[in-house]
Amino acid sequence: MEWVVVVSVLLMTILSLFRVNVIVAIIISAVVAGLMAGLNLIESIEMLVSGMGGQANTALSYVLLGAFAVAISYTGITTLLVNFLIRILTGKKTMLLLAIAGVASLSQNVVPVHIAFIPILIPPLLKLFDQMRIDRRGVALALTFGLKAPYVMIPAGFGLIFHGIILDGMTQNGAEITLSQVSLAMLIPGLGMIVGLLIGVFFTYRKDKDALLDVEGMADFVKPTEEKVTFNRKHLLTIVAILGALIVQIVTGNLVVGALTGLILMVAFIVVPFSKSDKIVADGVSMMSTIAFVMLVASGYGTILKETGAVDALVEVSSGFLGDNKVLISFVLLLVGLVVTIGIGSSFGTIPIIAALFVPICVAAGFSPLATAALIGTAGALGDAGSPASDSTLGPTSGLNADGKHNHIWDTCVPTFIHFNIPLFIFGWAASLFL
Repeated sequence: MEWVVVVSVLLMTILSLFRVNVIVAIIISAVVAGLMAGLNLIESIEMLVSGMGGQANTALSYVLLGAFAVAISYTGITTLLVNFLIRILTGKKTMLLLAIAGVASLSQNVVPVHIAFIPILIPPLLKLFDQMRIDRRGVALALTFGLKAPYVMIPAGFGLIFHGIILDGMTQNGAEITLSQVSLAMLIPGLGMIVGLLIGVFFTYRKDKDALLDVEGMADFVKPTEEKVTFNRKHLLTIVAILGALIVQIVTGNLVVGALTGLILMVAFIVVPFSKSDKIVADGVSMMSTIAFVMLVASGYGTILKETGAVDALVEVSSGFLGDNKVLISFVLLLVGLVVTIGIGSSFGTIPIIAALFVPICVAAGFSPLATAALIGTAGALGDAGSPASDSTLGPTSGLNADGKHNHIWDTCVPTFIHFNIPLFIFGWAASLFL
């Protein structure tokens, strides 16, 4: 039983590396996990389908956030941002990548549209990337950093939800800790992500992607779009709607309510004509439906791993030979978190699964509450970058592959896995030992 998680996750990874469709790879891996755990084929499929409801709220929020992002784009305010980036940062590759990372970070805390901004903001910049000879893997790193680092480090927006899940997981299992302590503990692992981003931007992907581009081509950079857009009343009301969605999301802690509020305000302010609302929602559904469905299937896969006791067995067999060696305990638990999160593709979904198992082990080994929080939070965050089923990788691919020139596994998952999981592991491991 203890090998169910390892074998099924390894199978999903191999299938994905051979470019099997992500949804198909997850379904096959889920069925294999069920069969290895003693279920028959029909039972495995039924458990997979029944578990898909675990991410229904997330999937619905993605669709509504997609519609909200389309509505924002309809006003032309995103054109202002694209023109600004092109005008100010053309020819400055590293600055452009860092600016994209900054914009992506805002999507987690300030403008709560999560990944929905990517298919709107990134495709207009693709020609610029090519003519500046930017390696799109560097852009994927910048986007994934912005989607992940804020919730790892900052207790606001999605970060407040993530830190709250860590807090609940610890307190419900007998560990006393406050939200501020959780946030403090997660700063050190978050620094690892910053290191990974800087390595990727300034070293790994600094070189020109296409060395054969002629000199004349360099003079033909993308100019700001010919559509003249100036800041106006609609843009001001759009900002008001964005702030309204942010406030509601923070107060309620619910993405669906926040996204719905933003949409309603956009229509109420007549920023988006009511006659266009049906098309905007349809475009939002079209844009985000694939990602939403991947998250649903991944949730079903996570249910199989959890309900069959596969994760429990993996933790028990891992901890059985560790004794009281903190260095080894921390290393193995982080490794378990990495494997589990790669499989289900959700840091937020991993924490509740592993917290009940990790807290007793950490308490018995003498880890402090801060060290335990760092260990659980890092174990949950590991694997989000690099997982074929994670929104942190699916989102960047949805924008960068708009012209069919970007591969999800080799151009998004592999680079983000290397640049973020390795430093996150190292910094999280250090935090669990020194806090």
